[in-house]
Amino acid sequence: MKTRGYVLIVDDFADGREMVEEYLTFRGLSVMTAADGAQALRLALLRPPAVVLMDLTMSGVDGWEATRRLKADPRTTDTIVIALTAHALVHDKGRALEAGADAFVAKPFDLSTLGDAVISILDEGRAALAGLPMVAAPDSRALTRRRGKPVKRSS
Repeated sequence: MKTRGYVLIVDDFADGREMVEEYLTFRGLSVMTAADGAQALRLALLRPPAVVLMDLTMSGVDGWEATRRLKADPRTTDTIVIALTAHALVHDKGRALEAGADAFVAKPFDLSTLGDAVISILDEGRAALAGLPMVAAPDSRALTRRRGKPVKRSS
């Protein structure tokens, strides 16, 4: 049986971070939390998570920069990063994907749907991203770079 990795929740808003942590723990997942991007980087580089739920707007090392650094490091380049943010404009989605996020979820989000999505990703890997209704790229022309190669994102 495949062992699931853990989920790293990164959010500077303690109530939101704790709510997601409690829900995913209730669903049987292993979870760690970080209050900012710098702490997230320290945790992730010591023990790479399977999935990172990354708030983008934080003081200090923000989610945009933390995502870029995670994707640039060979230890965490394959970690799936889901950007969670109240910035839900098409431009913001594009910026998140350009930073290396694998998916974008606008706040507020449905906790049950997010939990289902994370479980699918842990069970099925990257392939689960394509079929998740709450995961949306800005449009089918969006591109990011993975190891120097452009990667098309589906809408």
